Amino acid sequence: MQHKLIMTWDITPGKEQEYFDFLIHTYVPRMNQLGFELTDAWATIYGDEPQVMVIAILPDELEAERRMSQNDWHVLIDQLEEFVDNLEMKLVPAREGFQF
Repeated sequence: MQHKLIMTWDITPGKEQEYFDFLIHTYVPRMNQLGFELTDAWATIYGDEPQVMVIAILPDELEAERRMSQNDWHVLIDQLEEFVDNLEMKLVPAREGFQF
């Protein structure tokens, strides 16, 4: 059964330009290289929810855990954390529609 990796975060104040450069030039291409099928990206305009939510589809839970245990994955997440606060991730069985 496919699984969704749901990632949320807030952009660190004062690092917005560096964050967007990293996202476009490093994060998205690297996620694709690591086999994460990025399907959704959401921005919170109003309210107390995380500022950004990104969703990736993975073939199944075992494969998701395998990919997320790779050193390259940990390096990418460490790089992301240089530009974001409150990073959270959860892996859930995929279903149709919006999931949070």
